[in-house]
Amino acid sequence: MTSQLIKRYLWLIDTIHRAGKISYEEINERWKRSSMSEGNDLPLRTFHNHRAAIEDLFDIVIDCTRQGGYRYYIRNDGNLQKDAVNQWLLEAFAVGSFLNEGRSMQERILLERIPSGRRFLTLLIEAMRLGVQVELTYQSFSHDHASTFPMEPYALKLFHRRWYVVGRSPVLDELRVYAFDRFCGLELTDRPFRLPDDFDAATYFADSYGVIADPTVEPATIRLKAYGTQALYLQALPLHDSQRTVAVTDSYTLFELCVKPTYDFYQELLSHGPEVEVTAPAAVRREMGRLVAETARRYRIADGENP
Repeated sequence: MTSQLIKRYLWLIDTIHRAGKISYEEINERWKRSSMSEGNDLPLRTFHNHRAAIEDLFDIVIDCTRQGGYRYYIRNDGNLQKDAVNQWLLEAFAVGSFLNEGRSMQERILLERIPSGRRFLTLLIEAMRLGVQVELTYQSFSHDHASTFPMEPYALKLFHRRWYVVGRSPVLDELRVYAFDRFCGLELTDRPFRLPDDFDAATYFADSYGVIADPTVEPATIRLKAYGTQALYLQALPLHDSQRTVAVTDSYTLFELCVKPTYDFYQELLSHGPEVEVTAPAAVRREMGRLVAETARRYRIADGENP
């Protein structure tokens, strides 16, 4: 499978997805205008071969309706919307296609760099595909030296510009989450491992805000007041899949979500400043109050005031 074919498949998915319903003639015209075609047609037989390959590779069904002429559409579009990997591939392809059109577009689309992603991502995906352990050399922020140990990669997650791997440590016999930007080295081994039948990456992080899936922390039903326009931001980009709107008033919107109150969750709440307030449960509200007070104390010290 060549990268050029993958690009063709992604182009076809993206074109039909954006159009909703589109005829083969319209697809062909758009194809000839793309940089990949070099001005050549997309033969009908090739188009149908691509349809079959797309269904096999991505589980995306490109169907045809006779209503209003022969027009093609994505039959399981709902599944496409829910599939985070396919959505990510399409978005990355769309941006990459525009960037390839010319230097002027490259200068007008600014992206965030993901540290260490390119260096280790493909190697870990290969280890997951083969089902083999890796030898990971890792230095956490809490240690002053790196250590090397075997790890069984179960799943990958991208969060806040960082890639993470969920892996089982055969030595400790437990699952841990490792950040790519703390990798010092990574090597494939020939030691096989078997992914447990009951492991599901989405379930593993279901109660987590980010990447801390601490089994010692119980999920809590948390209520947040968002003031002013901040409520609109939280509605547009919920903090968690469980988030729902409980009440809307002239001065604030009350949200509720069920999540583990871990370090990364508190850091997210702090980033919203006074526009977001925890109202329940009492323990989470107290911890937020303590963190805010500690932040204020540090600023008083910096300004030369007594703490």
